[in-house]
Amino acid sequence: MSQDACPCSSGKIYRECCEPFHLGHAKPQTAAQLMRARYAAYAMSTVDYLYETSGPRVQKDFDAASTKNWSQSALWTGLEIIKEHKGAADDTVGVVEFIAHYTVKEKSFDHHEIATFEKHNGNWFFVDGRILGTDPVRRDAPKIGRNDACPCGSGKKYKKCCAGKAAE
Repeated sequence: MSQDACPCSSGKIYRECCEPFHLGHAKPQTAAQLMRARYAAYAMSTVDYLYETSGPRVQKDFDAASTKNWSQSALWTGLEIIKEHKGAADDTVGVVEFIAHYTVKEKSFDHHEIATFEKHNGNWFFVDGRILGTDPVRRDAPKIGRNDACPCGSGKKYKKCCAGKAAE
């Protein structure tokens, strides 16, 4: 893949972009560089790099086998860096808002997240992420149980009246 474009969408070729990070020949100087290298690691199933660049709390819950399976099940189609807050070479904390694009079983997904990075001993680590997206649907009225009276006023139990119609 050394002549191919880097999966991180930087516009550079892989061997001049994220490969040196993945091979341990260089380290990201900014939080955004680490974000790009981690995205490329997902795209290339470089699970060891994902673990190594995670903070202790993330490492504690890291499941290498499922991460590898998941990363291999997806076709990684691009990364957008939306916003950066701090995370420069001389900072110790950085926040990167991004959208990771990928496809699984011909269905496209856009993973929108705000990721927090910290620098310790000159190395950046992913420490936390907050996924952004649409809020879950919330019902205004209480849920109707199958054995409750039907709200249509028929006097029947919901399961014997309108419950079947709601599924149609």
